[in-house]
Amino acid sequence: MHYSADIQKTPRHFLPADFTVTNWETLEPYFKDLLDRPINSGADMEKWLLDMSEIEAVISEDACWRQIKMTCDTENKSLEEAFVFFVTEIQPKIQPYADLLNRKLIENPFTQELDQKEYFTYLRGVKKSIDLFREENIPIQSELGVLQQQFGVISGKMTVQVNGQEYTLQQASKFLENPDRSLRESVYHAIQKRRLEDKDALNTLFSTLIEKRDKLAKNAGFSNYRDYKFKELGRFDYTKEDCYQFHEAVKLHVIPLVDAIYRKKKEKLGLDTLRPWDIEAEPAGITPLSPFKTGPELLEKSIKVFEQLRPFFADCLRKMDELKHFDLESRKGKAPGGYNCPLAESGAPFIFMNAAGQMGDVTTMVHEGGHAIHSFLAHPLKLSSFKDYPMEIAEVASMSMELLTMDSWDVFFDQESDLIRAKEHQLERVITIFPWIATIDKFQHWVYENPNHTLEERAEKWYEILNEFSSKEIDFSGLESYRYSGWQRQLHLFEVPLYYIEYGIAQLGAIGLWMQYRENKEAALDNYMKALSLGGTRTLPELYEAAGLVFNFSPEHIQTLMNFVKKELESKR
Repeated sequence: MHYSADIQKTPRHFLPADFTVTNWETLEPYFKDLLDRPINSGADMEKWLLDMSEIEAVISEDACWRQIKMTCDTENKSLEEAFVFFVTEIQPKIQPYADLLNRKLIENPFTQELDQKEYFTYLRGVKKSIDLFREENIPIQSELGVLQQQFGVISGKMTVQVNGQEYTLQQASKFLENPDRSLRESVYHAIQKRRLEDKDALNTLFSTLIEKRDKLAKNAGFSNYRDYKFKELGRFDYTKEDCYQFHEAVKLHVIPLVDAIYRKKKEKLGLDTLRPWDIEAEPAGITPLSPFKTGPELLEKSIKVFEQLRPFFADCLRKMDELKHFDLESRKGKAPGGYNCPLAESGAPFIFMNAAGQMGDVTTMVHEGGHAIHSFLAHPLKLSSFKDYPMEIAEVASMSMELLTMDSWDVFFDQESDLIRAKEHQLERVITIFPWIATIDKFQHWVYENPNHTLEERAEKWYEILNEFSSKEIDFSGLESYRYSGWQRQLHLFEVPLYYIEYGIAQLGAIGLWMQYRENKEAALDNYMKALSLGGTRTLPELYEAAGLVFNFSPEHIQTLMNFVKKELESKR
């Protein structure tokens, strides 16, 4: 199959070509048209679905740009106001129409004439939305949309002084790789103390979010928000019990590998005790990896890496660069984190991140680049909703790219020894990320099962779960005040609740794809592209199958994959 990165904006047939989203008054007539329009044949149904898809894409892209602009500059009040206006004045008015249109679709006899294989997951999602919709939840969802963004506003202001110079927390974390242990320790404390300054504000924000989320769930007839969110996220193919099984498997098969990594680190640094500020460090005389200096250099080198894998992948990044769809470097006033934002109408997504010249930034870039490729491959699908793929496959797209690109990372390094260190760093990260995923996920289950907890109970429970998944090789003594509120640095808890286990499930898929790649590179890349081009038109197990993977996160399967990564890691040493 031929794939082209020369992505074309979806042509409009329903809305005027120059139409832009400004207010509800200009949008409503198009929703009324869809609601009142008779559907008397299969052809009518197809046309109606395409028109509905068009308006969904236009609105989605407008909302995305409002969010992108706001996260790029959290100090610009007009950008925040434009986002808040959409969330409070436009989105709430769309929701009742969306529900009525969903019902119209499900109740129409011509829906049965649609290709049931192609439309199965879409129609299943529509039925789920009908089940969850409650008029009284619209204002709550609107409030949540605004509140969730406050995490970025609070975090975007966080800076620390190092050697008399101001740095964002992302930039300052680079000093944690420095061979000077006393510098590392002082920077570690500076970062943690800065976070503590906003501890109360973030606790208050999270408590408000929990309260509103719980009300949302109760209104929809659920006993807790976790159960509501499982349904809203479309987790049709696994249960909370599977998540608990994943937590146990991490304890059993991953933590021993994590302990071995930190024992080796302690030995390498010649230390009696390993402290949290030693984890990213290199021994004296070995300079920290410096894969790039600036955002443009990171992009240029990433394009070369993708080119070596498949020219199509590089073309996707070139197209985005041409459209100015990147904001890569960390700066004050910019929201934390990194994301790839799909743009439903124009097709080429936007990548946002906070690069500071570290190896972790390379990983973030190729990760978000994997998401971008997914956006390109799914764009030709005929309905906007077909591109709404499950996150458990979306993260396979990105996490696989972290592993598949490793053989081309020589683009970032002149020395072979640095390349080996970079690969070792990546493989260690593949292993060490699992306990954090399990920690965040287990904490979220508890938070939403016990929404009326006190701040003390929250801190205690977090600390208990954190210790459950922490390596015994790291000495955390005296750092309890930081650890009790350590959950506050995780953006997902605030902005995308219950979303995190996906990274664990997808990491397993990514390792599986990498195993395929080791056997047959071209076949693995073909499977990768085939699965991603299906968008959300198949169930999760079917999408995994298309990628040549099994959808399985049992302890036995996790053990097999971990043994493979362990073997690969040992071969680098």
